[in-house]
Amino acid sequence: MDESSWGKSRGLDPTLPPYPLVRHLLDAAAMALFLWDCHLSDNQRSCIAAGLGLADEPDRARQLVGLCAGLHDIGKLSGFQFCDSRAAGWLSESLMTDQGKIGVEKVPHDIAGMEAAPAVLAALGFAEGSRRGAMSRVAEIIGGHHGRFHRLDPLRAGASSAHQALFGGLLWAGQREAHAAAVFRAVGAPVPPVKFGVPAAVLVTGVVILADWLVSQEDYVRRRHRRLGDLENHFAQSSADARGLVHEAGLLSIELERKGFSEAYAIAGQPNPLQQSIAEELAAAVAGRRSGRGDAAGILLVTAAPGDGKSEAALEAERVMSAAFGTKGFAFLLPTMATSDQMHGRIAGVLARQSGRGAGLTLTHSMAWLSSAYAEEGPSGGPRVLVGDGQEGGSRTGRHQAEMRPRWWLRGPKRPLLAQYVVGTVDQALMAVLPVRHNALRMLALSGKTFIVDEAHAYDPYMQVLLGRLLHWLGAYGVPVILLSATLPTSVSDRLIKEYLHGAGHKQSGDRSFKAPYPGWLYVDAGTATCTQISDARREEQAAQRRMDLRVDVERVVHGAFGSACHRLAVIGRLVEPVVSGASGGCVLVVCNTVGDAQETYTWLREEFGNRGLTGEDLQLLHARFPSDVREARTLGVTAGMGRTGPRPLRRVIVATQVVEQSLDLDADLVISDLAPLALLLQRAGRCWRHETWWALHGRPGEKERPHWAASGGPRLVVLDPLVDGGALPQQWGTVYPEFLLLETSQALAERGRAPIKIPDDVQGLVEHVHGDRSDRFDWDDPEKSEAWSAYTGEILAQRSVGDILAIPRWGRVSELHKLHHLQGAEDEWQAATRLGADAVRLLCVYEHPDGAVTLDREGTQPLPQPGVDHRMTVDDVRAVMGRTIPVHADWFRGEQEAHQPPPEWVDHPMLGDLVVLTQPLRDGRPRPVPVRGKRLWLDDELGLVRQ
Repeated sequence: MDESSWGKSRGLDPTLPPYPLVRHLLDAAAMALFLWDCHLSDNQRSCIAAGLGLADEPDRARQLVGLCAGLHDIGKLSGFQFCDSRAAGWLSESLMTDQGKIGVEKVPHDIAGMEAAPAVLAALGFAEGSRRGAMSRVAEIIGGHHGRFHRLDPLRAGASSAHQALFGGLLWAGQREAHAAAVFRAVGAPVPPVKFGVPAAVLVTGVVILADWLVSQEDYVRRRHRRLGDLENHFAQSSADARGLVHEAGLLSIELERKGFSEAYAIAGQPNPLQQSIAEELAAAVAGRRSGRGDAAGILLVTAAPGDGKSEAALEAERVMSAAFGTKGFAFLLPTMATSDQMHGRIAGVLARQSGRGAGLTLTHSMAWLSSAYAEEGPSGGPRVLVGDGQEGGSRTGRHQAEMRPRWWLRGPKRPLLAQYVVGTVDQALMAVLPVRHNALRMLALSGKTFIVDEAHAYDPYMQVLLGRLLHWLGAYGVPVILLSATLPTSVSDRLIKEYLHGAGHKQSGDRSFKAPYPGWLYVDAGTATCTQISDARREEQAAQRRMDLRVDVERVVHGAFGSACHRLAVIGRLVEPVVSGASGGCVLVVCNTVGDAQETYTWLREEFGNRGLTGEDLQLLHARFPSDVREARTLGVTAGMGRTGPRPLRRVIVATQVVEQSLDLDADLVISDLAPLALLLQRAGRCWRHETWWALHGRPGEKERPHWAASGGPRLVVLDPLVDGGALPQQWGTVYPEFLLLETSQALAERGRAPIKIPDDVQGLVEHVHGDRSDRFDWDDPEKSEAWSAYTGEILAQRSVGDILAIPRWGRVSELHKLHHLQGAEDEWQAATRLGADAVRLLCVYEHPDGAVTLDREGTQPLPQPGVDHRMTVDDVRAVMGRTIPVHADWFRGEQEAHQPPPEWVDHPMLGDLVVLTQPLRDGRPRPVPVRGKRLWLDDELGLVRQ
C-alpha cells in the first residue's frame, strides 16, 4: 500500500503530507455501514437487498453498500493526483516514474473511477460473465458519486483496454487494486451480487454521496489527519466516529413518544370521525400487510372539505403507516412557501409535544433560510445565523420552532430533505425526478419517509406529471404515500394512484378506477392493489358533523370606469357596508384574482370607509408582492385574529389574492370572490365559517358570536361574475385562469340558481362537472365555449408532454443509470423548472436619496451592505438584503436587465449577484415610480409592489 497517493489536501496542515486516499476510502466505507445500520429505514434496506438478489441476506447487502462507498474515489489514483502541486510533491518516486499516459487526456476522477472499476472489481474476484451487469452497475455508482451519472463505455473500461494507461502505468493499476483490497477486507469481503436493480442502485448512490459528504468535513479530516495509525485501527476508529458525525449532522432518527390526539395536536376534544376512522380502520387495514420485502406499503387518498382537519388526519395516517411499513419520519409538502412556513410552525409544535425536540426538522423551499423559524435574536456573525440550538422567546409556536431548528449541517445546499422530518414546497421533492445533479440523493432522502402531499389539487398538468413520476419511483421503494385534497377530480387521483401502483410492479391497473368517498379516505395496497376505504358509518358521521348549506350569490359586475351600480367596487362596498355600519361588526374576506385588483380594492375600501372607522388592523391587504419579511409578518397578522383560537376582532376586512386559498387558517363571516374555476371557489369558500362546527362543540373565542347579519343568513359566498348577461372577462386577468374553466364555472353557477351548495355532499360532483374528464365538452352550437375548450385541452396536452420529456424515465425503462441525466447540460438545479411559466427573478427595491446615497429603507438608516475586508458578505447582510426581495416575472425586465444590475460588489455573490435592482428616487420622502418596459413600478408601504 502506497499511502503517498492522497485523497484530501485543501484546508489541512501544510506541514504534513496530505490525507492518504486509502484513509478517506475507509472513512467512507465505515460511514456507509453505519448509515445502513442507523439511518436507513427498513423499507430502504429491504429494497436494496432485494435489488441485489439478497432479500434473505441483508448482511451481505450491507457489505456491498460499504464496498461501493469505499471505492467511490478510486478514480483519484489517476491524473487527479497532480491537480494540487503541493500534494503532488508528496507522491512516491515509484508512482512518479510510472505515470503511463497521465495527461494525454483529461479525465475527471469520477469518470476515471467508473472506467477503472471493472478491472479493480475483477481483481477482487468479482468475475464477469453472468454478473457483468451487476459489476457495471457498481462502476456506474462510482461514476455518479458527484451527483451525475455517466455512460459506461465497455471499450474504455475493459481491463485490457489501452485506455487504462490514461490513469497511470502498471504500478498505478496495482495501487488501485491494493486500495480496493483494503476496503474489501474492511467491509467483510462481500460476495458478488447476482444482480443490481436500478431502484436499488439509485439508493446506494445516495448512500455513497451522503457518506462521502459526512466524512469530508474539514474539521473531521483535520482531526484524523493528525493521528493516522495502521489501517485496521484506522477503520475501527472511523466506525466509532460515524455515530458522532451523523448525530452532529442531525441525521440520527429518534422515536417519538406518541401521545393522544388532543395532547399531540393541542386540540381540545376528541378526533373527528374522519380522523378516528384513520386511527382505527386504516390501522386495521394495514395490520399484517407488510411482507418484509419493502414493497407492500400503499397510497392513501384523504378527501374532505377545507377545515375538516385533513392535516391532523394525515399525521395520524403517518403514525399508522410508518409503524406498519418501517419508514422513519415524514415529508409534508405543500404548494406554496407561505403555506409551508405556516405548516412548519404547526409540525414543530406536534413534534415538541411528543418529545421530538432532538429530531431534525427542516423547512425546505427556495427562501426557507429567511423564515423566522431560523432567525436568531439580536445580531449574529457568520454561520451562527444558520445554526439554531438555543431558545427563542416569543410565542409558544416560536419556541417550538426554535427547539426544532435543524443542525447546521442540514442547512447546507441540497441537504434539508435528509432530515427526519421535512416541511416544504413540493418543488423540492419533484427535483428528484428531474435530470439534475444529486437527484439520487433526493431520492434517498424521500424514500425513507412517509410522503405527504397537501392540496394535491393545486398543481397544473405539468406538475402532475412530475408528481406522478415521483410516486412511480416511491412505489418501487415501498414508501407510504398520503395525498390530501378538498377538490381533486377523480381523473387526476386515478392517474396518480396508477403511477404509484405501476412503480410497485402492477402493470394491469389501467382499466380500474380508484374513486375515493367524499368525505373520507381510500387506501390502495401496493402489494395486492386491493382497496380499503372509510366505513359508510364513519363517512356519514363526518359528513353530518360538517354538513352545512353554503349560500352562493352570484353578482353581476363590470370592471373599468366607475359609475355603475354593478361596478365591481360598488358591489364590494355594498357587501362590506354591514361590517362598518353595524354595531356587531364582522369579518369579511375579499379574494381577488390579481395583485392589481387587490391593490385597487384595498385602496378604494380605505378611501370609502376609512373615515367611518375601517382603519388600521381592521383593513388588511395580503398578496405575494410584498418583500419577503413584510409578507411573512402580514401573513402572521392575518391568521392571528381569524384562526380557531382567536382572539376574534370586532371587525376586519381582509383583501387578498390566491395566497389565502390553501392551508391558511382563516374563518370569515362572509367570503367575496372574483370568478375563479369552481374548485378554487370551493377552496375560497372553505374560509367561510371554517370553524363553526368546532366552536359549536367547544365554545367560541372570547364567547363572541357571529354578527347578526351573518348569523341570520348562514355561511355565504358571493361570486363577482363579469360573464353574467354576456359580459366579458377583464383584460387584466390575462391567462391567470383558463377561459374555459371560467365559462364552465359561470354556467354551472347559473344553472344552480339560488340552490345552496350542500357541504360536503355536493362538492365532488361539482368538481367533476367542471374539472373532470368528460366527452361532451365540445359543442358545435357554442363556438366560443368550444374554442375555449380546445385551447384548454391543448394546453393540458402540451404541459403533460413537456413533463414527460423532462422527467426521468420510469424505473423499468432505465437500463443504464446515465439515463437519469438524459438532458445534456441541464443537470444543474437552477436550470430545472418544477413549474412551467415560473420564470421568475427576485426584485430588490432600493431608495436613492437626494444626496445620492442608496439604502434598503426609505428612512436612509440601512445603506446597501458591502463586503468586508475578507471580500465576503456576512450572513446577516445577505439576510437583510434577501429579506427585502420580491419574486416577479422575469418578462417584466426582459431587455432592460442592464439598467437594473446589482452593485458591482455583489456581482460574484451566488444570491445577490442574480438580483434585479429597482432604484427608486425619493422626492419629499416618497419613492417615485420607475419606468420599466412601458410600465411604472414602485414599492408602496401599504400596497406592496405596484405596477401600472
